[in-house]
Amino acid sequence: MSEFVDCSSREEWDGFVAGRPEANFLQSWDFYEFHLARGKKVVRRLVFKNDVIVGAWAGVVETAKRGTYLAVAGGPLLDWNDRELVREVFDDVRSEGLKHKCVFVRVRPQLELSEKSLKIMADNGLVRAPMYLSVEYAGILDLTKSREEILAGASQGFRRKLRKAERNEIKISASADDADIADFCKLEKLHSERQKYVAFSDSFLTKQFEAFRKNNEILIYTARKDGEILAQNFMIFYGPEASYHYGVSSELGTKYSAAPLLHLAAMDEARKRGCMRYNLWGIVGKEETSHRFYGVSEFKRSFGCEELKYTPAHDMVLSPLKYKLTKLVETTRKKKRHV
Repeated sequence: MSEFVDCSSREEWDGFVAGRPEANFLQSWDFYEFHLARGKKVVRRLVFKNDVIVGAWAGVVETAKRGTYLAVAGGPLLDWNDRELVREVFDDVRSEGLKHKCVFVRVRPQLELSEKSLKIMADNGLVRAPMYLSVEYAGILDLTKSREEILAGASQGFRRKLRKAERNEIKISASADDADIADFCKLEKLHSERQKYVAFSDSFLTKQFEAFRKNNEILIYTARKDGEILAQNFMIFYGPEASYHYGVSSELGTKYSAAPLLHLAAMDEARKRGCMRYNLWGIVGKEETSHRFYGVSEFKRSFGCEELKYTPAHDMVLSPLKYKLTKLVETTRKKKRHV
């Protein structure tokens, strides 16, 4: 029988989570410090067997007009082959969801999509969610490869853009100063207007930046030409993974092909930190040409990345009648947004 406890120690939490080969920042201690700074309730649970940590999961309680729910992105982290442990963890997830009066719990684990993974979800009473929770289909680069090996596997178009950027004498810098996040917020607003999406608030981005900065887990990479900012990447380094969390650019940034230089610089830093992979985050299928993320997905593919499909978001329904409304609203919203 496993023992479940609320965790109050960052060292204990990250000591387990950051050591998991599949982990990234989605289950990190500081990601939930960010949610706390936003005024959210969070849950952090450690699982012990014989005084040894064998699992962990963290979630944030989200409130919406259609009902409160608990979101567990990138977790739980455990041995998915241990059926009894999996059952116990999902029982604990259910218990915490009920404690917080949630309509449902939404889970998107760090578990590669397979018939086996879908069976695990079904066997534990979860159903496919109508909306995603974090990235479900990602582009991954192997950082055990050198820069030269990665470039050899990239497309001709990518290498052409890189040569163009180098000829344009673009300067790359990386830091976690207040001025960097202020610049990022300004550029994101312009980028969102040009690309027609809803920008994050300055508060949202700044609080996330500050949460990860406390423990040296973030850098903002900036490309400049003649002192003018062309593009910026918001990079998070945690455990075995470097994550390209957000990226923004100006029209000049696109013209001068600044993005490849930003990514190569971030990969160099990730290797120094011992990261094993570089997560380019969300991509969509090659056949989804009408999807609003199709263009950026093709750019990410030009790196020669491997395509990883996580087990998609599943819901543990706690209040069936109220959940019907959630399913209707989210299904409609997904179609409207073309996501």
